[in-house]
Amino acid sequence: MNDLASYAVSSKNSRGRCIKEPPPLERSEFQRDRDRIIHSTAFRRLEYKTQVFVNHEGDLFRTRLTHTLEVAQIGRSVARNLHLNEDLVEAIALAHDLGHTPFGHAGQDALNKCMKKYGGFEHNLQSLRVVDVLEERYGAFDGLNLCFETREGILKHCAKKNAKKLGKLGERFLANQRPSLEAQLTNLADEIAYNNHDVDDGLRSGLITQEQLEEISIFSRHLAMTKKQYPEILGRRLIHETVRRMINTLVADLTKQSTANIERAEIHSLKCVNAAPQLISFSKKIKHEQQELKEFLRNNLYQHYQVARMSNKAHHIVEMLFNIFNEETQLLPTKYQAKAHKNKYQTIADYIAGMTDRYAIREYKRLITIE
Repeated sequence: MNDLASYAVSSKNSRGRCIKEPPPLERSEFQRDRDRIIHSTAFRRLEYKTQVFVNHEGDLFRTRLTHTLEVAQIGRSVARNLHLNEDLVEAIALAHDLGHTPFGHAGQDALNKCMKKYGGFEHNLQSLRVVDVLEERYGAFDGLNLCFETREGILKHCAKKNAKKLGKLGERFLANQRPSLEAQLTNLADEIAYNNHDVDDGLRSGLITQEQLEEISIFSRHLAMTKKQYPEILGRRLIHETVRRMINTLVADLTKQSTANIERAEIHSLKCVNAAPQLISFSKKIKHEQQELKEFLRNNLYQHYQVARMSNKAHHIVEMLFNIFNEETQLLPTKYQAKAHKNKYQTIADYIAGMTDRYAIREYKRLITIE
């Protein structure tokens, strides 16, 4: 970490932890954060949570866990290029989806609908709640007691009404300030990862075709480059090589444009970063191409009738679970029953959000069917 830029986050300029602890031995504060996240229960559950395709639909599709690892890998690569704190980027990446519900965005939408009268549900806030409150691993505190900058990076979005409840962590949303460059970077590493692996998974599933994607500029350009260099390769190998090249282009562009942004804004400290506009970004051309790809995936993959059918089932399962527990809290596991006496709706949301896909399906069957 000796080559960190002056505007990078470090253990020295960190705003620390909510509960003070002795400094770690033989590792940095952000390595400690990363390690705590990896050993958490919520992190292990990501293996059986949906990215696009429900876990039981195939062994080779991405899950929340494999997506998370890809975000961390991409994030670290760009952080190294920009002389930012790789360990902080990795920690944010590994924790950014800990609050996601089963069944991906369909599960989140369903739980948000159920919680609408009680404050709503948002997976970024839930991820923060996981690391601040819900993990039970340490005798001295609830949660993981992560550094301020790690928690700041997890909270990508936040409505002002919620920001007011978060104290110092919510101040930037009220003051229209930016988080660290490491947080900004992780957000775009997430975008690079899900756009490109959704192309791969979508093609593998057969729900989108190579011919359709050849109408999308960033894909068609890299496909042509691949075919020119390797005219003999076909099938999955051709797709993998094309997607690999797309990711490389995005990483290179993000590095180049962000470096230019930082130099143009004359950034010299973390304080300058907070006051500046968004500094980690793609060039205009690549941003446009990324948006084109996102729209294609939304219209042709995420809204495909087969995905919609599974999403509809997911909505039904989550809504039924919420309604059953809302009517009869004694059907909750014992530890949740005690918590429900204090805050019923939040407790039910915590329980459902913590479920894996297969656990939610099993719980639904236990409560609905007679065997």
